[in-house]
Amino acid sequence: MKKEIKSKVTRRLKIIEGQIRGLQRMVEKDAYCVDVINQSLAVKEALSGVEDLLLERHLATHVAEQMRSGKKGKAVKEILSLYKLSKKK
Repeated sequence: MKKEIKSKVTRRLKIIEGQIRGLQRMVEKDAYCVDVINQSLAVKEALSGVEDLLLERHLATHVAEQMRSGKKGKAVKEILSLYKLSKKK
């Protein structure tokens, strides 16, 4: 993974970590349920953003290289696998 992408992903994950801690505090303090749900949804969105960034980089680098080097079947299999996983959300 390129240094730039790695730092972006790490930064986003640290933010998500803080959001999770905040979510835990909300539950411990018996925060209003709708507020807890909204915070939970924000965490899901942030994780989805991390996934999007990783997928974009993977497609642009690894999958593109597989296609160029004649490993088209492997590339297609990876893409389909990720697609199927995303449908399970």
